[in-house]
Amino acid sequence: MKKNIVSYLVKRFLRFDKDQPFIFISALLAFLGISIGVTVLLIAMALMNGFDNEFKKKLTVMNYPLTILPKFYGTVNRDLLIELETNFPDLKFSPYVQSSVMVRSGSKLEGGYLFGVHFDDEAAVNSVVAKAVEGVTFKKFDVVVGKTLFDEFMLSTNDKVMYIFTNVEPGGLSVTPKIKRFKVRSVFDSGLSAYDKAYSYTTLESLQKILHMPQNLYDGIHVFSKNPREDIFRIKKTLPATTTVRGWWQDNVNFFAALEMEKASLFIVLMLIILIAAINIISSLLMTVMNRRAEIALLLSLGASTSEIKKVFLYLGVVIGISGIVAGVVFGLGGIWVLSTFDIVHLPKDVYPTATLPLDLSLQDFVLIVSGAFAIVIVSAYYPAKKASEVDILTVLRNE
Repeated sequence: MKKNIVSYLVKRFLRFDKDQPFIFISALLAFLGISIGVTVLLIAMALMNGFDNEFKKKLTVMNYPLTILPKFYGTVNRDLLIELETNFPDLKFSPYVQSSVMVRSGSKLEGGYLFGVHFDDEAAVNSVVAKAVEGVTFKKFDVVVGKTLFDEFMLSTNDKVMYIFTNVEPGGLSVTPKIKRFKVRSVFDSGLSAYDKAYSYTTLESLQKILHMPQNLYDGIHVFSKNPREDIFRIKKTLPATTTVRGWWQDNVNFFAALEMEKASLFIVLMLIILIAAINIISSLLMTVMNRRAEIALLLSLGASTSEIKKVFLYLGVVIGISGIVAGVVFGLGGIWVLSTFDIVHLPKDVYPTATLPLDLSLQDFVLIVSGAFAIVIVSAYYPAKKASEVDILTVLRNE
């Protein structure tokens, strides 16, 4: 019976009152505010996660999951490569030689890095390079350049570009930089303009010859691993003390820390939308309490307990809040589906790692948003419910 009284009063107080329309309007605004807040939060968190994952995917490829580096010159060599391939048959290895260079075509000049690699091995560890070299036969002093550099220099396939190496050679009474012309054989597109402008790839033999390096020595070894954070410890155990191994994330710690901070800040700021909407719940319920004081006093005098009155207004706030949360979840997930299915927003590919909106809502973020909104609703409904249960029966009945 008591339960029926509570549910009956909740339904009655939710109805539109012609005499007091502002109470209903305030409750409606609270509902809309919460639903909009939840919708925006879901889409914003999905966007943040999507960009985060897209950057991780691109950086994992171009920075390589793992890289083995020498602590001293000559410690990364063919013997170490053979040992690694024997000990870790589940991983892919690509030895490389690297040099910082200036790339020149006509009057244009750009700085960057030239990698000497075995293209078959490099294709196994770098999907971007693999796509660029597919079906292409490379000879000595052929080069693969990034799309940004290719477009900026207005190059064509088989054009020649000049590479000026930073290490110099003695010549008479002065030193001169090493200069070599390379033929552009293919173009790679990583989706990150910084890498597409700075990185170039040639054959390992070509760069070793230019740098006068023995064929069995390398500047490092790129490693492809599906679980680099776990495999880094496996590799460390077998490496000699003269070498080290680094993960792609170790070179991008500050970048991803900034992304996490931005995500947390965005979550807090957008949660304020729900908090502001919750103020409407408080004001709506307080107006209801003030308007229904005579009814509350009468109910209390007829035997209704203060806990029942408190439940009525607590449930009122919860119904408004949960309705807004459910509507926000429906609109938010619907918005995510629409944005991910249809190419509504097109991003400039030279600025972002993808031309379409990357959306990925994690279960953790979803639970955090819904539970956070629910907690705000409960807290907002508690104070008006408490005030309703504290109505003075004698004073109200005497005056009203």
